[in-house]
Amino acid sequence: MWAAGLAAVAVLAGCSEAGGGAVPSGGAGTTGAAPSAGGQIRLTVASTVVTGIDVPWGLAFLPDKSALVAERDSGKVKRVVDGKVTEVGTVTGVDPSSEGGLLGLAVDSKGSNVYVYYSASGDNRIARLSYADGRLSGQTDILSGIPQAAIHNGGRLRFGPDGFLYVGTGDGGDRPNSQNDDSLGGKILRITTEGKAAPGNPGGRLWITKGHRNVQGLTFDGTQLYAAEFGQNTWDELNAITPGSNYGWPAAEGAEGLDGMVDPIAQWKTSDASPSGAAFAKGHAFMASLRGERLWAVPVAGGKRVGEPQAFFVGKYGRLRTVEVAPDGSLWVTTSNTDGRGESREGDDRILRVTIG
Repeated sequence: MWAAGLAAVAVLAGCSEAGGGAVPSGGAGTTGAAPSAGGQIRLTVASTVVTGIDVPWGLAFLPDKSALVAERDSGKVKRVVDGKVTEVGTVTGVDPSSEGGLLGLAVDSKGSNVYVYYSASGDNRIARLSYADGRLSGQTDILSGIPQAAIHNGGRLRFGPDGFLYVGTGDGGDRPNSQNDDSLGGKILRITTEGKAAPGNPGGRLWITKGHRNVQGLTFDGTQLYAAEFGQNTWDELNAITPGSNYGWPAAEGAEGLDGMVDPIAQWKTSDASPSGAAFAKGHAFMASLRGERLWAVPVAGGKRVGEPQAFFVGKYGRLRTVEVAPDGSLWVTTSNTDGRGESREGDDRILRVTIG
């Protein structure tokens, strides 16, 4: 059973970076409105926070309201404050590939420890680094052995309300990993800050759910978790997670109604999504999409979809990788046009500040 009352968790998931449609898309542009259980929502790109970031991936805010950003290929972590960027350190052992490198990043509540998910030469790992006086130091790997390949590395990290780390992994390009209880691939992990199985995990394992293809987005509404997951060629998914459940990959892609496997609560054609980061605010799970080049807003409540998703900024800023809720309640959204799969534009990659109305 769950510690801190986490009896049910939900996750948003999506598809191949090179590649969601059962749900209709809405208007595109700088502003827009999406239906919500509580009324209308509008998104506006209020400003560009910074430009010239090299393949930004992980993004997390410090207690002083500045942000740390992980650069996938360089292995560098940079701090963004008042529109200025400074380097705070480099994660050692990063081995970048078409989808691997320095990926997710999470900061503890005191801001004294930073956790990173990175691709090494033979596996994906989670490391802890100390943060003080604007510098990272003392890198220690707390978990290794997560399947690694040029593709399907997962990579998102997020602290839950229970104080444990939640981790989205990929199948490492080897489909059987997702159903293999002994593999960390194709799973959602729930671990302590020492890299051990968190109390209450089903079966005492490191992971809480299996049958995922490539989880790259995790976000909470209270104790309810949502995540974004890449599909294969047909469907990207939005899943509501229950600990101990099986989400079907590779037997199922999208809603197929297979016995013993959980269907998504929403799905998209891969050309419309290929989602990565996810964030929750004002009754919506926001999902940044790569191939789809848009930001999805999905009305959700209690692990269910309660309205039709709507797409914002379609094609306007290119590939969108990460979305996070800033301390002021806005969304920070990173582009991913310098990652080798996008068309770089002047100033890329950038962080956009999006207000919610």
